[in-house]
Amino acid sequence: MPRPSRGPYLHFVAHRGRWYIQWSEGGQTRMRSTGTGDRSAANLALAEFIQESARSQRPAGPSDPSGFPIGEALTLYGTEHAPHAADPARIGYAIQALVGFWGERMVGDVTRETCRAYGRARGKAPGTIRRELATLRAAINYAKEEGRLTYAPTVHLPKKPEGKDRFLRKSEAAALLNAARTGHASTRPYLPLFILIALYTGARKGAILELRWPQVDLEAERIDFNPPGRTRTSKGRARQPIPRRLLTFLRLARQRGTDLGYVIHRDGAQLDNMKRAFNTAAAAAGLADVTPHTLRHTCGTWLAQSGVALDKIGGWLGHTDARTTQLYAHHHPDFMEDARAAADRRRA
Repeated sequence: MPRPSRGPYLHFVAHRGRWYIQWSEGGQTRMRSTGTGDRSAANLALAEFIQESARSQRPAGPSDPSGFPIGEALTLYGTEHAPHAADPARIGYAIQALVGFWGERMVGDVTRETCRAYGRARGKAPGTIRRELATLRAAINYAKEEGRLTYAPTVHLPKKPEGKDRFLRKSEAAALLNAARTGHASTRPYLPLFILIALYTGARKGAILELRWPQVDLEAERIDFNPPGRTRTSKGRARQPIPRRLLTFLRLARQRGTDLGYVIHRDGAQLDNMKRAFNTAAAAAGLADVTPHTLRHTCGTWLAQSGVALDKIGGWLGHTDARTTQLYAHHHPDFMEDARAAADRRRA
């Protein structure tokens, strides 16, 4: 019995340096070049291809979920909504992950059990599964809002995982920096600076990798992690003064950069990810459980341990007050002191 088609998917042809769309048709494998080696652009090309394939079979008016392909909902969301979102690349990665499991199914097939099956098939962390299924939910809701579906079934997300309280001690941060500075020659120009910016400012990885020199005012000693025209999202980005020690490293880096270029770059090109380089340095420092986001949490924790008011920590990190309290209140030297004093008075 022939294997069922998995639908169109991306395949990277290394010797050509390009992503190709690959699918089965009439029992034969077909390929079409996306014309690019960039994964984000290839994701959009795949979405457009799926949309073109489905367009000829599209019925007039809204469809019942049982007759509307999930692949078409993802394509609609990826081509019409994602390009205008704050982080289209993240949506593209999620769509690429979703298509392999959901691409041949109908929207009506979305149930609690199939959502659980997706999580088992992906084999990723609950937080990753939750983000990807949230993209599926957004795509289905978008199709409903655009008049393509009569109603949007519920997409069941796994419970939100509890935030990790892992932060670096000063000695661990020093070991990580040393590993970055003495590591591979290709990562030494940018990895130490990335770590320093993250530790001192608490900015998220994406905000640091998108940072350009016009956003860094070395004379006024201010940094703005909001690039011009960026759509505001729940993941706030801060405007803050530059810590003195970080200022020294930024001035040195500025001498090697261009007026409009990226602060963190490789030969002038933006880095879309640095997971491998960071993980290599972390492993060399004996910190296998550390991720780039650990640096952000470390910054907030160090501020709290130094007695900085929680509202100021929230402003520094771009948090809401409730989120800051949840994450850092117990690290503050005055944590629950008023409650303890009240208890002591009752005991007296």
